[in-house]
Amino acid sequence: MKHRYSLLIFLCSLFAVSCSQGETATDGESEYPLMTLKREDRRLTEEYSAVIRGLQDVEVRPQVSGTITQVCVNEGAEVKQGQVLFVIDQVPYKAAVEVAKAAVATAEAAEEIARQTLEGKEMLHTEKVISDFDLRTAQNEYKSAQAATMQARAELVNAQNNLSYTEVKSPVDGVAGMTDVRIGTLVSSSMSEPLISVSDNSQMLAYFSLVEKQVLSLTRQYGSLDKVLSSFPDVSLRLNDGTIYEHTGKIDVISGIIDKTTGAVSLRAKFDNRDGRLMSGGQANVIVPYDRPGSIVIPQEATYEIQNRIFAYKVVDGIARSTAIEVFAINDGREYIVESGLEEGDVIVSEGAGLLKDGTRVTNRQQASASKADSLLTANENVSSTSLYSGGRLEEAVL
Repeated sequence: MKHRYSLLIFLCSLFAVSCSQGETATDGESEYPLMTLKREDRRLTEEYSAVIRGLQDVEVRPQVSGTITQVCVNEGAEVKQGQVLFVIDQVPYKAAVEVAKAAVATAEAAEEIARQTLEGKEMLHTEKVISDFDLRTAQNEYKSAQAATMQARAELVNAQNNLSYTEVKSPVDGVAGMTDVRIGTLVSSSMSEPLISVSDNSQMLAYFSLVEKQVLSLTRQYGSLDKVLSSFPDVSLRLNDGTIYEHTGKIDVISGIIDKTTGAVSLRAKFDNRDGRLMSGGQANVIVPYDRPGSIVIPQEATYEIQNRIFAYKVVDGIARSTAIEVFAINDGREYIVESGLEEGDVIVSEGAGLLKDGTRVTNRQQASASKADSLLTANENVSSTSLYSGGRLEEAVL
C-alpha cells in the first residue's frame, strides 16, 4: 500500500514538472508568426473583359439609287479590295453619261464659235471698225462659252462617277458578312442598313478598360503613358470557352481620355489571327501580366483595413506597432506588394493581424515552439533516471 502511494505522488510530481516546462510565453506576451521582409520578384496577372473587333469592320453602302441586278458575293466568303459585290441597274446611268457627253460636245462647239467671233472682232477693233463695247461683249461671250464647257465636262464626270457607283465594290480585304439584299431589291444612299459588312480579320483588336486608379499608379511608376505602353509585356487572351488563345498580343494604344460615365481608360491590344479563329464582335478576357521585380511582398493575412486604409504590424524591440502601408493596386488574392510603409529587413507579424492591438509585446511562435520542444526533451531526460516499477515495488534504475 505504501508503495502505491509513493507511485501516485511520483506521477503527480512528474505531471506538474511537465506542465511547468510546457509554458510557452511569459506573462504579457503573445505568440504570433513573424517574418523578416526581403525583396522578391513577382509577376501578377489581371483579367479584363474585352470586345473583339476586326482590324477593319466596314459597312458597305450604295452611293446611288436603283434596283440590284447582280449579287456577286457569297456570304462569309473572303473578298479582296476592289472586288465587285453588287451591281445596281446601270441603264439610266449609262444614258445619263451619254447625255452628259452630248452636252459637252454642244458646249465645246459654242465655245469655238465664241472664240472665232472674238478673234474677228479683235481685228475689227484694231482697224477701229467697232467700238470698245462690242469688243468687251465678244470677250464676255467667249468666257461664258468656256464656263459652259467646263460645267458640261463636270456633269460628264459626275455622270461617269454615278455609273461607276452602280458596281458596289469592297473597300478592303476581308471576310463578307451576312446580307438580306437579293436581285430586285431597291436600294439608295439614304437607306439605314448597309448592303453588307466586310471585316478585315487578319489581325484582331481587343478593346478593354483600366480604372483611373490603376492608370495613375502605372504612370507614377513609369513616368508617362508612352513609357507605360512600352513597358507592357505581351498579353494573352482567354476565350469564352475558357481556353487560352495560342497567339499572344501587344497593347498598342492607351487612350489619354477618361470616360466620364465609367471613370475608366480604354486600351487596345492587337492579336494575330492568321488561322481565322477569332471572330469580330466576340467577347474575351485580356490577361495582362505585371512584372514587379525586387518588391516587398507580404501575406494579406498580415494586414487589416480601417476606412479603406491598409495597416500591418511592424515588430520593433518585441513590440507590435501598427504601420500604415500603400500596396500595388493589383494582387493575386493571397499577397500584397508593398509600395511604401515597409522596408527590407523589417520584421512584421505575418498572420492574425486583425486580432492584435497596437503596443502588444509579441514573440515568434516558431521560436516559442522550439523552446517548448527543448523543455520537454529536458524533462524526459530527467525522468529517464527515475525508478521503474517492477514486481509490485519501485526500484531505482539507471537508464
